[in-house]
Amino acid sequence: RTRVTDPTAVSIRNVKKQFGDFVALNNISLEITDNEFFTLLGPSGCGKTTLLRMIAGFESTSDGEIWLYGDEIETLPPNHRPVNTVFQSYALFPHMNVAQNIGFGLKMLGWPDSEQQARVDEMVQTVKLQEFVHRKPAQLSGGQQQRVALARAIAPKPKVLLLDEPLSALDLKLRQQMRAELKSLQRETGITFVFVTHDQEEALTMSDRVAVMSAGELQQIGSPVEVYEKPANRFVADFIGETNLLNATVTNVVDSIVHCTLDNGETIIAETDSTSNALSVGTLGLVSLRPERLTIHTDGNSSVAKANLIRGTLAGATYLGTDTQYDVQLSDNTIVRVRLQNDTGLHANLTNGSSVELSAADGSARFLVN
Repeated sequence: RTRVTDPTAVSIRNVKKQFGDFVALNNISLEITDNEFFTLLGPSGCGKTTLLRMIAGFESTSDGEIWLYGDEIETLPPNHRPVNTVFQSYALFPHMNVAQNIGFGLKMLGWPDSEQQARVDEMVQTVKLQEFVHRKPAQLSGGQQQRVALARAIAPKPKVLLLDEPLSALDLKLRQQMRAELKSLQRETGITFVFVTHDQEEALTMSDRVAVMSAGELQQIGSPVEVYEKPANRFVADFIGETNLLNATVTNVVDSIVHCTLDNGETIIAETDSTSNALSVGTLGLVSLRPERLTIHTDGNSSVAKANLIRGTLAGATYLGTDTQYDVQLSDNTIVRVRLQNDTGLHANLTNGSSVELSAADGSARFLVN
């Protein structure tokens, strides 16, 4: 097989996967570039792990093609693909110590003993396990086992590393620590990472780009900032982070700026993609407002233009440490959630039952077609 120089590490082309009558993946196309940390994000059952297994060769496609660095790989068995996989369960060999686990793949590939040893030593240092090389998996913590699994997968220098929810078994603090280590490891090695998770925070903190999936279909691909700030549809807005979704009717459109009326009769100005479905007066949709992009004003003291204000009554507050979450009830009984940092000084006059006005930061209101 001849190698074609291609900056595209993984190319998924019109891939479909069916299990009987069930369509697990429906016409998926995406490209992952060389040396990218790319995340497949979505709820359980959306098809992200199936897609990862197809890249690895553990599942076949029902239709479509998968290419790696310019080579079509559909006919290649898993052990002949330049990829390695890190599983959720780690899958370490319990009878082998750390060094033996890391070196196992190199031994199977026939690396000379001296090269095996040098590479194992290098990987042990990379994942900071020098003190534990003679320990077996049962003598290691969850985070240490995770590092061994990563080192073993990276040791043979795969072109692509596939990671299937590898942090889900760890506690919160360790998960957060491992996120930073994983991103650092990806930068150091220059290996293309394809990471599967249902945890949006993991996806946002580590990825160069994120593909959001639902029910076997791609919903949006973009940088963490793009998918959070400019969700393509209701699913993405609702799944990534927290948002308020308010029913709205378009009253005017100029390029990507949409003037719309909410159910309570108030007007709000929102943004939309100018390339999205042509919007016209009367189009029904939703306005997405992130809780942390809203500010509460009391006693009509806001200097914001009236078109950008939403009036309501304070219905509840929850202290969350770094910030406080407020529930504001609108005249049509819709509840809008607002989160204010606890150092803003805006909290003193906020008591249940008081009349308030909400304003959204410039560019933060997003109009989504139903």
